[in-house]
Amino acid sequence: MYTVDGSRFEVPLVYLGTMVFGELLRMSQEEFGFSSDGKIKLPFDASVMAYVMCLIRREASEEVEKAFLSSIARPCHSASYVASVKLNQQFAVCS
Repeated sequence: MYTVDGSRFEVPLVYLGTMVFGELLRMSQEEFGFSSDGKIKLPFDASVMAYVMCLIRREASEEVEKAFLSSIARPCHSASYVASVKLNQQFAVCS
């Protein structure tokens, strides 16, 4: 998977079955559609993806995952907004 800043992440297949990744993939499809080159591009930068991977590795609760997802939910589909999504300080538990 790739983020909007071009960073590449190898995601274990088991992660793809999680609620948080299901939502991220839905967001990717809404923002970018289906790619013909086989790359999945996620609508945020590498710091957000690193945080997602940390949440899953640490087996965060469903409530924490939902709070994270609500923090990155977009009110509209704007490329400039997507590129500027950053982590809120309240979610710094994985650092």
